[in-house]
Amino acid sequence: MTEFRKGIFNVVAGTSFGRALIYTCGHVIIAMTVVSVLTGASLFEAGLVALVEPTINGFWYYLLDKLWTKTFIQKSV
Repeated sequence: MTEFRKGIFNVVAGTSFGRALIYTCGHVIIAMTVVSVLTGASLFEAGLVALVEPTINGFWYYLLDKLWTKTFIQKSV
């Protein structure tokens, strides 16, 4: 892995925001697929529907991760 890729990985995986972003992207893809399969909607239509709930969950995850890091990780160091 190049130094640039290591830096990007550390920024994304090493921060609450980065982990929340990865989680949210995965959640949107899963929600789009489920909505499309269950309702027969196109991926575009399913994507519009699936953006709202996963985005809210992404913010929720970010808040939980920040709280967890502040409460448990920093106290153990």
